[in-house]
Amino acid sequence: MKDQQTAAPQAARIEAGNTVMLYDPSQGGNFVAELGAQAFDPDYWQAQAALRGAARGRGNTWFFALNEHTYALRHYRRGGWVAKFSTDRYLRVAPGRSRPEREFALTRNLHAAGLPVPVAVAARLQTNGYFYRGDLLTQQIPNVVTLAERLAVADLDQDAWHSLGGTVARFHRFGLDHADLNAHNVLCDAQGQWWLIDFDRGCLRTPGLWCDANLVRLRRSILKICDGLELCDFDESCWLTLLRGYRGDSRRTVSA
Repeated sequence: MKDQQTAAPQAARIEAGNTVMLYDPSQGGNFVAELGAQAFDPDYWQAQAALRGAARGRGNTWFFALNEHTYALRHYRRGGWVAKFSTDRYLRVAPGRSRPEREFALTRNLHAAGLPVPVAVAARLQTNGYFYRGDLLTQQIPNVVTLAERLAVADLDQDAWHSLGGTVARFHRFGLDHADLNAHNVLCDAQGQWWLIDFDRGCLRTPGLWCDANLVRLRRSILKICDGLELCDFDESCWLTLLRGYRGDSRRTVSA
């Protein structure tokens, strides 16, 4: 697919009291318009026998099935020392600047450009005084594993590393600065295609030194995953092959 500077169509908007919901009617968002706040409630989906579990190690993401799709429902939670004072409240900001609104818009723009990302279905913002809570609803990509999971069970061949580098380059050419590019936010499907997820705090900007910072973060994550794994044989040759794919060089295997 060719990356194009194409903006996503304007999202529909529902306002009810202190709640704002944005949704894409063309991407399964009609059930959001019908259900309202229930669409963002994991207890509702559990009552419908539609809940399919939660992301491993991330209790703030649930999966539910509806019609022919499975959806990922993520509730935004704080990290670091701030979480000791508030687990999921954020300081209220100007309209359109909250984390769920920004990630929803960014993911839709990436998808409209033909980049391999989940379909963004809806976002919710609940305000309370000077604070807000948020949620994001996306379609789950079928038959995928994270890069971390794949490294835990088998090595990647040189073509896979090369392809991964090319995929990251596509996002960088489009201008995506991924705030947390790591082995858990890179997915591989059954056909060997790579996908990126989790664009919270990401942004679009002119390519520059931040591209190198993204790559350094990814390399550090891979090294951390592979440390101590008997089946993981990640070495400098693998990384150089990834960089060749990133630069658009041939797939010829290189030696460290």
